Amino acid sequence: MARRPITAVMVLALLAVGLAAVARQGQRAAALGPNDFLLTTAQEPGLLAQLKAADASWMPRVEQIPGVGSRYVYKRRSGDPPLTLEQVKQLLQQPPRFEQEQLAVQALLQALRRARVIVALGPPQLLGSAGEWNPHTRVLRIRPDVPAKGSREFAQVLNHEALHVAQSCRGRGMFHEQAQLLGLSQQLTAAARRHLAEPLYAKASREQRALEVEAYANQHQLSLGPQLLATHCFWGP
Repeated sequence: MARRPITAVMVLALLAVGLAAVARQGQRAAALGPNDFLLTTAQEPGLLAQLKAADASWMPRVEQIPGVGSRYVYKRRSGDPPLTLEQVKQLLQQPPRFEQEQLAVQALLQALRRARVIVALGPPQLLGSAGEWNPHTRVLRIRPDVPAKGSREFAQVLNHEALHVAQSCRGRGMFHEQAQLLGLSQQLTAAARRHLAEPLYAKASREQRALEVEAYANQHQLSLGPQLLATHCFWGP
């Protein structure tokens, strides 16, 4: 079979595609800071391994005390009630696996990349924030210490920011700094109310606070992020 000759039009088309890819890479590099670590598909296995290790570090363990016996030791997250002895023993016998949370992290990262969002581990500009979405640069940052808190917390922080991305796409199909509510539940848990009472939200406008309330109220529904990104953010070039 004869090969199709390469025409000048085809060369120009290939060149245009290449230049567009280079331009996107340049824009991505310009949007990131020196302390940002880009979460690409290639970095996902490392992130998931880090989350699994963090999950294990939060599990109770038995410490032997020479000449005395043993004791149970565990780390407790801020705001969590102390565990009873029976609860500690149950966790040791049947440790949680957090498989659903890890699958949710993968689905969220895939959906965010399809929406042309740059996801990175890096320090947010807003001091004290666990995550941050900047619609102008298309960068979604997660604070670098969040993976050490385990799969569940990382998934919820990532989902929280994904909801903000969907809010910025609402009604326009593209990123816009004037975000809109998605019409989701506004029912807050006690932990969410404590977060909203932190100093970093003290100067938030009424509109900004409403957006945060919606994100906090729904961040635990990990399937919402990918669904809402697909609904409200049109995949652009």
